Amino acid sequence: MFSKISRGIDTFSTKQGELTSMLIIPLLVVVLYEVLMRYGFNTPTSWGFEVTAFLYGMHYMFGISYTDVKNGHVRVDIFTSLASKKVQAAISALTTLVLFLPVMTCMTIWSGKFAWYSIEGLERNSTSWAPVIYPYKIVMALCFLFLLLQGISNLIKDLQVFFDKSEER
Repeated sequence: MFSKISRGIDTFSTKQGELTSMLIIPLLVVVLYEVLMRYGFNTPTSWGFEVTAFLYGMHYMFGISYTDVKNGHVRVDIFTSLASKKVQAAISALTTLVLFLPVMTCMTIWSGKFAWYSIEGLERNSTSWAPVIYPYKIVMALCFLFLLLQGISNLIKDLQVFFDKSEER
């Protein structure tokens, strides 16, 4: 049952990462348009910089759990690289339980509250363009939730390695 949950979370993280990686296309279009208008016609837009920042931010946030499922995050494993798979899994599970899950749970809750208050106030950015920003705060909260779920999947996999009897010598 836990393997199915882990595979489901991994599949979700992979699919959402592949889909949202396409945010690079509108980001590229906005940047090219802004550069053309600014340097080609000397008429910069009032919205180009903000849209670029918002699209890049969403691209980054959606990519966090995708990078985690693909083991793409930087790791410092100088102490564990020579250890057995079981020891590596035990250390990984322990750090996930003690550090990662509490922090990501808090980040998910706090960003969810942050998004909720933003929705209630129909928050706008304090610039001359003044776009609504609550959709981006919703994305931030969702992405922290996605990373929390991916951490649970990683914990399940680590515990399966640790408790697997076939690797005992």
